[in-house]
Amino acid sequence: MSGHNKWSKIKRQKGVEDAKKGQLYTKLTREIILAARQGGGDTESNFRLRLAVQKARDSSMPKENIERAIERGSGAGEGSNLEELTLEGYGPNGTAIMVETMSDNRNRTVQEVRNVFNKTGGTMGSAGSVAWMFDSKGVITVDVSEKDNVDDLELEAIDAGADDVKVQDGTMEIYTKANELEMVRKNLEQKKIEMSSAELSLIPKTMVETDNKTAIQTLKLLDKLEDLDDVQKVYSNVDFSDEVLRKYEDGETE
Repeated sequence: MSGHNKWSKIKRQKGVEDAKKGQLYTKLTREIILAARQGGGDTESNFRLRLAVQKARDSSMPKENIERAIERGSGAGEGSNLEELTLEGYGPNGTAIMVETMSDNRNRTVQEVRNVFNKTGGTMGSAGSVAWMFDSKGVITVDVSEKDNVDDLELEAIDAGADDVKVQDGTMEIYTKANELEMVRKNLEQKKIEMSSAELSLIPKTMVETDNKTAIQTLKLLDKLEDLDDVQKVYSNVDFSDEVLRKYEDGETE
């Protein structure tokens, strides 16, 4: 779990930079459009749309942008040809990587993802090649860096229906069954627990440790994949050490 926690934190920090250049908003808009297209524009009855809108709000996406995306998804105009595609592959030394995409051109997306794998020491895999290494779960994050009642919060999360709770580096991650994410989120909301995010995620069944060189190569690959416009989320089973993350954030990529 620790590797997932730390990589998630890097992605959240990276998201701040992405928002400045509009890339994150583009990804969020696509998620809202597709969610509205599939389940309608009512956030009360459309769970996926509700999650997408909440994630957009968490990322400070303007209200008018959110409303416009819902309207586009509810109609038959722009965004009506978007489709989801999950791609699988291997990073350096056989590490497992899952890539969730949303695209209006399947062939383009597959080729772009394949090119990134090939150029960064990885290879594309066939459907099912690494998916079995991951579980779909709900993940709710809570900032506990300034809280002194963390143990009590853990008990409240379990009482709210969580399967597991982990705390590291000032962040509490609450894990739920995929179909119980909304129930747990509502229960926590009723307990007045402020959440940083709530989303469905692919969690590695087992984290793998690698040497520093392989870990940094994997981080490069993950970053390049996430930089693709059609890529929504990227997951890996690598347990990144604090030393590797510090080096990578400091620009030491060798």
